[in-house]
Amino acid sequence: MKIEALLFGGVALFFAASAALYAAWSGDPAGTAVLIVAFGMAGVISFFCAVQYRRRGRRPQDRTDAEVADAVGHLEFFPPHSPWPVITALGSAVTALGVVYGLWLFLIGAGVLARGVLGLVFQYAVRGD
Repeated sequence: MKIEALLFGGVALFFAASAALYAAWSGDPAGTAVLIVAFGMAGVISFFCAVQYRRRGRRPQDRTDAEVADAVGHLEFFPPHSPWPVITALGSAVTALGVVYGLWLFLIGAGVLARGVLGLVFQYAVRGD
């Protein structure tokens, strides 16, 4: 994941430099905001990849001397079924509709979305390996 972290770090730096230059030369707040958001998204992915590299070390895909057999075995835990993705999608849709139809619907959607995200994050927090 080190290469991926460096790659997305470079993308984040590109968007940061583009945002700074665009803000200075154009004076357009919408384009500047988009470039800042793009910088943030690339930065989050770079940070995630760097943390995963620190936690797990080099993967067999990162080594030039690795064999196919080095990558076999337990990879990760994948849940068989979960209601939380559907609840999160419903909350996202209601929140988006709330932007159009009113604050009351937005708040309901934000509550459903928050519950769905928390459910996704903590559904297997106490599982035993």
